[in-house]
Amino acid sequence: MKANAGSSYARRMAKKKTTFGLTLSNRALVTRGTPPEELIDMAVRAEATGAVDAIWVGDSILSKPRLECIPLLGAIAARTSRVKLGVACMATIAQRNPVLLALQWASLDVVSGGRTWLAACMGYPASQHPMAAKELEVMGVASKERPGRLEEMIQALRLLWSDEHASFHGKYYSFEDVDLLPKPAQRPCPIYIAGTPRAAQIGERGVERSLRRIARYADGWMSNQIELSMFRDHQATLRKMLVEEGRNPDAFKTVLYYGVSVNSDREQAFREAKAFLDAYYQKDFTRQGVEIWTACGPVEHCVRCVKEFIDAGVDHVALRPIGEDLNAQLRIYLEEILPALNAAN
Repeated sequence: MKANAGSSYARRMAKKKTTFGLTLSNRALVTRGTPPEELIDMAVRAEATGAVDAIWVGDSILSKPRLECIPLLGAIAARTSRVKLGVACMATIAQRNPVLLALQWASLDVVSGGRTWLAACMGYPASQHPMAAKELEVMGVASKERPGRLEEMIQALRLLWSDEHASFHGKYYSFEDVDLLPKPAQRPCPIYIAGTPRAAQIGERGVERSLRRIARYADGWMSNQIELSMFRDHQATLRKMLVEEGRNPDAFKTVLYYGVSVNSDREQAFREAKAFLDAYYQKDFTRQGVEIWTACGPVEHCVRCVKEFIDAGVDHVALRPIGEDLNAQLRIYLEEILPALNAAN
């Protein structure tokens, strides 16, 4: 009996290896003139290593102009066969029509052979950025509606992807007796929620509501711009909430969106990361704002920063190589950082 108990405990404690993804800077087409072919080639190179499990791209409509995520992932799907294809995160999901989005995403899932991975989020509130306010205005969405729209969108997508006679009547979205075809190849098609709720921004009750939303509606949680201690705290809270929601916390997965800017000179690595992020997000990042989600320095330093989150239990790390020369940073990521991370994993 003791041996069986020990074996059971060992099985419970055994941790699946963390997997790794590549996040492409699809806004680089606008900010740096990076051609689409170069982004697609990056995805192909990443898959060829055998060590990259997912390709991620970003999303916006007007606030941060870029190649639209779904067509870009469709082009990558045509040139790859194994990697999952994700949006990290779909910040405009609350601005979209659920029936049209359900068809677009289901089509991508079918075309790719069931490889899609959707991480949904609410995007910037109107108060945080003038272009975010403009985007919401143009799309006819009030900033305060974003949480409710996100919840309804996820519920609507799940119905449309599973039911032959899908009906939904919410505050923001409504449809009756819709048989959406084709259905996704994946059953169910995964939907994660991305976000890093902070009490300093939305209060303790706001954090509780945000984490409860993730525990209730999502298949997993994606975080970024997060301290290691906060990641651990939120992860522990989510596990408790999942049990309260009648869900299996062991089936719930976590993803970290993280950047690496590699240079033997840590100050130069920081300067390149800041210049990239400032242009990408139209902000003036502080040092803390850069380093909270970007490891800046030699390979060993970057590996150590990511390893801390792996040890904290993250299931997948979506890494974005950034800097002055994106191709050079990608090479370092694929040839030096990934092998080191896998050896330590």
